[in-house]
Amino acid sequence: MSIKKQFLKSKPVCKVSFKVSREEAAGAGQVAVLGDFNSWNPEEGAMNALKDGSFSLTLELEAGKSYRFRYLADGSRWFDEAEADGIEAGEFGAANNLLNL
Repeated sequence: MSIKKQFLKSKPVCKVSFKVSREEAAGAGQVAVLGDFNSWNPEEGAMNALKDGSFSLTLELEAGKSYRFRYLADGSRWFDEAEADGIEAGEFGAANNLLNL
């Protein structure tokens, strides 16, 4: 997995690119990145399936904030981002990844 951040000089946003490799997706047909930035909505966080079996999604997020997020494969299997900026206890018992912009 990977996260790439590109801060824009023209406005206070950051382009954040999320990528999940084929191995990390573990045969999933769908992967979504869910978090504070999309109200944890799987439809809004649906990642694009790539020919090599990986998944990616680029979002523009407000800079200067921290966001909690996790990945969801096939609507049932949650998994984490190894390159997250940190980890925080979630309200439902699982840990959430942190993204600091």
